[in-house]
Order: sequence, then C-alpha cells, then structure tokens
Amino acid sequence: LAPGATVALLLPACPEFLWLWFGLAKAGLRTAFVPTALRRGPLLHCLRSCGARALVLAAEFLESLEPDLPALRAMGLHLWAAGSETYPAGISDLLAEVSAEVDAPVPGYLSAPENIMDTCLYIFTSGTTGLPKAARISHLKVLQCQGFYQLCGARQEDVIYLALPLYHMSGSLLGIVGCLGIGATVVLKSKFSAGQFWEDCQQHRVTVFQYIGELCRYLVNQPPNQTEHGHKVRMAVGSGLRPDTWERFVRRFGPLRVLETYGLTEGNVATFNYTGQRGAVGRASWLYKHVFPFSLIRYDVTTGEPVRNTRGHCVATSPGEPGLLVAPVSQQSPFLGYAGGPELAQGKLLKDVFRPGDIFFNTGDLLVCDNQGFLRFHDRTGDTFRWKGENVATTEVAEALEALHFLQEVNVYGVAVPGHEGRAGMAALVLRPPHSLDLVQLYTHVSENLPPYAQPRFLRLQESLATTETFKQQKVRMAKEGFDPSTLSDPLYILDQAGGAYLPLTPARYSALLAGDLRI
Repeated sequence: LAPGATVALLLPACPEFLWLWFGLAKAGLRTAFVPTALRRGPLLHCLRSCGARALVLAAEFLESLEPDLPALRAMGLHLWAAGSETYPAGISDLLAEVSAEVDAPVPGYLSAPENIMDTCLYIFTSGTTGLPKAARISHLKVLQCQGFYQLCGARQEDVIYLALPLYHMSGSLLGIVGCLGIGATVVLKSKFSAGQFWEDCQQHRVTVFQYIGELCRYLVNQPPNQTEHGHKVRMAVGSGLRPDTWERFVRRFGPLRVLETYGLTEGNVATFNYTGQRGAVGRASWLYKHVFPFSLIRYDVTTGEPVRNTRGHCVATSPGEPGLLVAPVSQQSPFLGYAGGPELAQGKLLKDVFRPGDIFFNTGDLLVCDNQGFLRFHDRTGDTFRWKGENVATTEVAEALEALHFLQEVNVYGVAVPGHEGRAGMAALVLRPPHSLDLVQLYTHVSENLPPYAQPRFLRLQESLATTETFKQQKVRMAKEGFDPSTLSDPLYILDQAGGAYLPLTPARYSALLAGDLRI
C-alpha cells in the first residue's frame, strides 16, 4: 500500500485495534474506523466513500460478513483477518503476514505528515437520518485530543475505564488519545455491562469513568449491588447525561465529580462544564468565547432554517431562548468536511451569518444560554417538532415523564398525523420493574407538568428502547413506525382530550382519528 492509502478497520474495542491504528499511522497510511454493526449496503457505502484499499476485520465477524465477501472482493479490497486460524478464500492471515515481515524500523518520513491539516483518519457519522458520512479528522485534531483528559483534571496515576466503541470519536480520540496525553492507564472493555461495571471498577481500581449517552442511566436503573460501594471512582467524564440521571447518579454512587462535555466528530466547537453545574454542558464565558468563538442564533423549526432579519443576516438569541449553535470557520477552527466530495457538507455550513461572506459551522443542535452563561442542551434540530403552532423539545417532554417513579426509560419523538399540521408528540415507554403502567397518574402528571401542546398524544409501551451502537435513542426509526395498531404489536395508547385520559388505541379509535371524529 502506498503512503496516504486508506485501510478500514472493522474491529471491536480490543488491543488489535490500537496497534493496527498506530502502526498504520506510523507507516503513513490513513485508517477508517468502520462501525461494527454495518453490513451489506451501508458497509459497502462506507468503504467506497473513504476510498479504502484494504479492510482488516475481526474473526468474530467472519460469519456475519460471509454474504458480503463477494462484493468486497469485487471492490478490489485487500482483505485481512486477525485472531482466527481458518479463513474463507481471499482473506489473508494478518498476524502471519506481519510476523513474516522483516523487523526493521519504519522510515521516519512516512509517519511525518506534510501538513498538519492533512487527513489522519476517518470517523463515520452515526447515520441516524441517512447513510453514514466519513468525517475527515486531521493530524491537528488528533493532537488536540491529547489534551482532553488534562483539561478534565485527570492525572497520570489515574486508571480510566473505557467501554465505548473505538470507532466512535469519544472512545478513540478522547478516550485512547486522551489517556496517551497524560500517560494514564486505560481499562479497555469490549462491551459495556451495567451489571459488571462496579465489579470491574473494584478489580482494576478504576478512578475515572468515561461515559456516553445512556450508560449512567443504565447504572442507576440496576438493582443495588454490594460492589457499587467502596469504589475509587472520583470522576465521570462524557456527554449526553440528562439532569435527572445526573442527580440520581451522584446521589447513589458519589461522592464523585461529573464533567459533562459537548462536541461533534466533525465539528469545530466544544464546551466543558468545568464548574459542575448540573444539567449544563459548558459555560459561555467571555474568555472562552474569545478563544473558541461560537454563537446561538434563532432557528425556525417549521422551515428548518435559521431566522434572518431584513438584511439577510442571522439573529442572536436572548438569554433563556433556545438557539442553533454555530461556530465561525477559520484557520484556527477549521471544518474539513467529509470524504466523497464537498456536496456532502451541504447544510453543515451557513454563509452570511452576521456579515457578508462569513462562514459558520452548523452543529444542528439547539442550546440555551442562561443569564449566568451556562449552556444547556435543548434538542436536536431534527428532533424538535411543531404542534398546535408551538415548538416542542423532545428532551423537555422526556425529562418530565421520567419523573414518574414507574417509568424507567422514555423516548419522545414527533409523528405525522393525517389531516393535522406539524407532528404530534409520541412517547415510547419502558416500565421500571416491578411497576405497572398507571395511566391515571400518567395523565395527571402530564397535564400538571406540561403545556397542552407538549403533552404526548400517543404512548407506546415497550420492553426496551431501540438505540444505536453508541447508545443514542432511535427517534427517526420510531417516528417512521408511527402509531398504527394493525402494524405494531406493542400496546398503544391515545390521549382522549375530551375525557381527560389515555385510552388504548384500538383499530376503531385509529379509524376514528383518521376520519376526523377523534380530536387530539
């Protein structure tokens, strides 16, 4: 392989992932971190988009990849497998080939990039609203991530527990590279287990835990365990921790410090909640904004576009008002885009934001900045929906519902209802054992704690919530599945406004709704 060629890795979180990543980089090759769940069309799309010349895959994936092997061979990929003794035709034994190579130092010029802004590796976006895109990660960004744990206040003597997928930026760049930056020890877990977490922490004397998404929620929903006491964990670092879970997590497992952060794989802006203010993802101090500038601008949920004034410029939000987070693109804060062409970045760049010719990165996230400068995550622009002429933030509705003692998990999203403008709120619910669903209490709680337009019109009771491999709730998929009782086997309920109650959504009520005889 020539210097600059791309080698894709389809591996779980394991030592082989690390030595392959670092070894390929030292040889002047780019790596592409492929999500391990991808198969068929999405997998082939990812490999084509980053221009992969070779694929290294784990032996444990060989069986599930067998239907894809003809297409992979047809692409001309060099296929290697690691960790198995028998391989299908056309797949080479990577470990055998490596051991047969001459053990000579790699020339230093191969590992030195010509430009620090050159692409070092590719990390794929989650693909929740379409096929994944290969975000270009520069050598500069990798070097910047070396300072992550130093900013968090971690030390060389810390033992950091990492159970996140390494194909995700949080696991690889923030977790692994961040640990290298301070020389700390990392405990690498191939798959997160809430039931085994505290036992692992005790066994390995873990002092720092890196979380993402719902991991902390999984822990607080576990039954009490003797191993959760007497641990040495002093700090939890990550993103996506909801305020209610934050409170329960610290109260049950503390004393420990929670450091919530915010950032995007391809983004040019990040925030740190260095003060520990619960529910905040950072603070917009004048000094921080001077060094790492960003703005919150007004956003129209209906059109899906920023609000602009008569001069065609965007309008900054006031304290307490949700706004779209944007950051100016500059040499110091670049946006490198995606492999495959500049058209893939369409929608990610906003022009003429505050003055003619300026360019800002569009995070796609709505945040709120209060009077003290604390930043709080509000919602994804694609998740917030409009109903009865009002904007509804899925996070706020979910937080209200999660206050009910009999609900363990909640996923809120908007669904299209024939004959109605906008989208109606729907909530997928998971019960907390051993409780049952109390529809009377749920309606009372909803009517007392949410404005009429934000009250969910539909409920869907599930055994567990659908999530991505990075523990993000599946909102787009759930919205597409809708609320038709003839196609869904889960128990469904509809809000009867006239009767002031949630009622089972029967085929008769569904037909009445479509006919306009049932008001929601």
